[in-house]
Amino acid sequence: MPAIFEKLDKIRPVYDVVDKIVMFICKVLLIADILITTYQVLGRYVPFIPDPAWTEETILTLMSYMAVLSAALAIRRGAHIRMTALDQFLPKGLLKALDILADAAVLVLAVIMMVQGWTYAITIGSKGTYVSMTWLSRFWMYFPVCLAGVAMIIFEIEALYTHIRSIFVKGGEES
Repeated sequence: MPAIFEKLDKIRPVYDVVDKIVMFICKVLLIADILITTYQVLGRYVPFIPDPAWTEETILTLMSYMAVLSAALAIRRGAHIRMTALDQFLPKGLLKALDILADAAVLVLAVIMMVQGWTYAITIGSKGTYVSMTWLSRFWMYFPVCLAGVAMIIFEIEALYTHIRSIFVKGGEES
C-alpha cells in the first residue's frame, strides 16, 4: 500500500466521530420534534393545556435541520439516491470515474450550500424574527443549509478519498 494512503487512513476515526455527532444531533432533534408536536396536539384538544403559538414554527425549523443533516448522513452511508441500473453493463474503470465525478459534483454542491446558507443566514435571517417568537432571529431558519453543507463536505471528502484509494490499493473499498 502506498505510504500516503497509510497516513491518510489514520484520520478515518475523525469521520466516525463527525458521523456520531451528526447522528446524535438528528436524534435529539427528532425527540424534541415529537415532544413539541405532542404538546401542540394536546394543547389543541385538551382544554386545560394551553396551545402555544410557537410550536408550529419550532417544529418546522427542527424538521429542516433533520432533513438536511440526514441527507449528509446518507452521503456517508452511500444511501443517497443514485442510478445503478446500468452499472453492471459499464466497465469497472468507467464506473469508478463516474463515482468520482458524482462525488466531485456533490462536493461542489456542498460548498455552495455552506457558502450560500451562511450568506442567507447572516443577511436575510438576521433581518427578521419568527412570527410567534419575536425574540428569536430567523438566522436559525437558514442556518441548517450551511450546517449541512459543512457535514456534506466532510463526508464527501471521505467518499472521494475512498474511491481514489480503491484505484491505487487493491481491496481499497473495504477499509
